[in-house]
Amino acid sequence: KMKKIFAAAIMMMLVSPLAPRETRGQWSGREKIKDCKLRGKKLYGRVRVVETHEDFKVRVVETHEDLDVMKVDHFPDNCGKWHFVDSFEDFTVRFVDSFEDFTVRFVTSFPGMP
Repeated sequence: KMKKIFAAAIMMMLVSPLAPRETRGQWSGREKIKDCKLRGKKLYGRVRVVETHEDFKVRVVETHEDLDVMKVDHFPDNCGKWHFVDSFEDFTVRFVDSFEDFTVRFVTSFPGMP
């Protein structure tokens, strides 16, 4: 019986990294982005970077991102287009190294959901 339990534990360790990204996100307790919204807020528009009292904690990554973000100066009117501002923001973000609400990868074209 101990061999079966050990074999099952080994299989779970081998298979879990291969699980789809959506499933891995659910295991970590993170909410999923749906229709380019999270917690009822759209993830495009005017964004202010803050140190405290943020709407979202965001981690910048190179791969396996939740959202592709393109910095724009005008018309941040589509998913993933962010115009960084100092006031009159649509939402605020704090950039973190861990315990993020979602991850982003900065791109120069094709922003939005990967």
